[in-house]
Amino acid sequence: MDKNQAGPVRDVIVIGGSQGSVEVLRTLLGELPMPFPAAILIVIHTPTSSNGDMASILGRYTDLPVAYANDGDVIEPGRVYLAPPDRHLEVVSPGHIRLSDGPLVRNSRPAADRLFSTAAQTFGSRVISLILSGGDCDGSDGANAIVAAAGISLVQEPKDAQVASMPLHAIQTDHPRAILEKHAMGAALMAAVTGCIKVDIEPLRP
Repeated sequence: MDKNQAGPVRDVIVIGGSQGSVEVLRTLLGELPMPFPAAILIVIHTPTSSNGDMASILGRYTDLPVAYANDGDVIEPGRVYLAPPDRHLEVVSPGHIRLSDGPLVRNSRPAADRLFSTAAQTFGSRVISLILSGGDCDGSDGANAIVAAAGISLVQEPKDAQVASMPLHAIQTDHPRAILEKHAMGAALMAAVTGCIKVDIEPLRP
């Protein structure tokens, strides 16, 4: 850890989204520099019939390596891990990926809640969560677990989301540090991983 940092090391970013989140992710990932000092794990609600091309689609917009996660992968900074269709993406100690075909969570598999909660259990205060556009309320319980572990919770501005349900529910039931429009997310994540979030991100509105 750099002694000049303004806060603790945060090097694990977990992102959850559904309908309308792919466009946001294209913008967000395209704004992140290479190399990037944190690992990024993403759950997008996808049907079981998906042809599995989301990793290649997102990879066109960023210099960071983007790939579907494999069971047992070691989580490394500067890489983007995407949940495969119909598998929960989970994090297990000491820092590996586990893919699970466990029960649906909030009618979803993969579910952001599973990724978020297992990341909180494994990495604690090192985790930053981001909830994007989508229906239903997946992600809010997991984001609460991250906040309870002294991590940071961020949420997309509902008015900026194609489908506002996931961000709205997170704002109502979670304790997000900030509410962000998509064009502010790249800078916000850089601020968070470098420990400068308190000065570089607009605070949560009252």
